[in-house]
Amino acid sequence: MRRWVDCRAVPRRTCRTAPACRIPLFFSVGEHIVCFPGVEHEHGERVTNDMEKSAGPAPKVSVVVPMYNEVGNAAALYAELVEVLDAAGVSYELIFVDDGSTDGTLEALKAACAGDEGAQIVELRRNYGKSAALNAGFDIARGEAVVTLDGDRQNDPHDIPALLKKLDEGQGYDVVSGWRTKRQENLMRRFPSHVANGLISRITGVHLHDYGCCLKAYRREVLRDIKLYGEMHRFIPALVRWVGGRVTELPVNDRPRTAGKTKFGRLGRTAEVILDLMTVKFMMHYLTKPIYFFGRIGLLLLFMAFTVLGIVIVQKLCYGADMTGNPLLYLSVTFVILGVLVVLMGLMMELLTRTYHESQGRKMYAIRAIHRGRRGQSDER
Repeated sequence: MRRWVDCRAVPRRTCRTAPACRIPLFFSVGEHIVCFPGVEHEHGERVTNDMEKSAGPAPKVSVVVPMYNEVGNAAALYAELVEVLDAAGVSYELIFVDDGSTDGTLEALKAACAGDEGAQIVELRRNYGKSAALNAGFDIARGEAVVTLDGDRQNDPHDIPALLKKLDEGQGYDVVSGWRTKRQENLMRRFPSHVANGLISRITGVHLHDYGCCLKAYRREVLRDIKLYGEMHRFIPALVRWVGGRVTELPVNDRPRTAGKTKFGRLGRTAEVILDLMTVKFMMHYLTKPIYFFGRIGLLLLFMAFTVLGIVIVQKLCYGADMTGNPLLYLSVTFVILGVLVVLMGLMMELLTRTYHESQGRKMYAIRAIHRGRRGQSDER
């Protein structure tokens, strides 16, 4: 039975697991109310996604496609995905996330997917953005591998089997990122993208040629520890490395857009990317030790304060300068106050970090496998 997911149909529903639960939910599936995976409810039960319990055996691959105003591409993309995945001979599910489209994309998807039990359409209440749309798809994906691609048909579904093969080739990769070696765009768009890819690679330490390519394959288990906020979908490979995953890339085809209008290209996105990059940098290096970040800044300010104060004292002793009217004295006092405040902010962040991890039972580490000495056995995690 096909499952239509309509967020607007459930404005305020609660978990069906127990009458006492009053956790508001965001979507329903069929006749069931679905709780987000891992939500701690009032009645104390940690609930998993109902779809994973009732939808039968998990497929090999989940394909997540965020779509926003792509009515001209919906049917053709669905048909092409089915053709490619059927030819590949793998079990799969298709998850289309309609991110508040206003041009009839939802209706086009419903018509295309009619009668296909392996296709699901997630309808969001409004346009939340690409990161939220991907999150919605990840939350209900059941496949061992999760493949993402854009809904504009510029990503080529025929590259999916190669991505899956690379993911399974035995090197332990958790992410295979697409690399559009022959971009179908003009120089004015390729150059800023090239600069951004170099900057992101340098700052995060995860060197990829094309962070902006949505065509990627993931192991589902690494996505469980990642939540996307803002416009951080482009940094998923870096976030996967942060939780201990292994990342590689593979050249893929890039096709010209044949229908619809591009949703990208705004110069204003540059500031958003820089701010998100600062967030990723902080999370990767200082989330579990924020005092190292704030403490260094605080100590630098205190060092500057005492240096300036030393200059004031030398001026007083050697040249008889008036200390009370010396602006350097007030500058040193300002540096002292700022230094103490920044150090205190770091201590507060340390307390918040410990509260965050301990209240949710989150570990400060991630285990890939445990290797046992007897007969070379190992347990994969």
